[in-house]
Amino acid sequence: MSITYSEAIQVLNASIEKAKELNIPVSIAVVDTGGHLASFARLDSVYGVIDFAVKKAKTAVMFGVDSDIMGAIIAGAELHSYGMINSNDGLLTIAGGIVIKDRNGNIIGAVGSSGGTPQQDKEIAEAGAKMFA
Repeated sequence: MSITYSEAIQVLNASIEKAKELNIPVSIAVVDTGGHLASFARLDSVYGVIDFAVKKAKTAVMFGVDSDIMGAIIAGAELHSYGMINSNDGLLTIAGGIVIKDRNGNIIGAVGSSGGTPQQDKEIAEAGAKMFA
């Protein structure tokens, strides 16, 4: 099962609230299990981070782990990391992409945030992903 539009909006709104609390101008993307955009918000962020938010979310959902964890896996691949990062139309393997799981622990999508520091982006995305925990 994949995240519904209604659920994606709930995730987005929770992430938006955290971004406002931190006073960070970010872009936030929520994707379904296929990596397709389900909801999006640009909170006065620079244009360049829109793609980052989407790619962080896609990276998390494609591999079933948060984007920073995938970054650690790829970093350990050394010689093969270039090919891995450039697969699937490009991955973004820094903090800010968080897998969304339903109450049964099944992955239903992912949320990505970009515009703050990696830790701020992760905190914003985690606020949304926790909606169904």
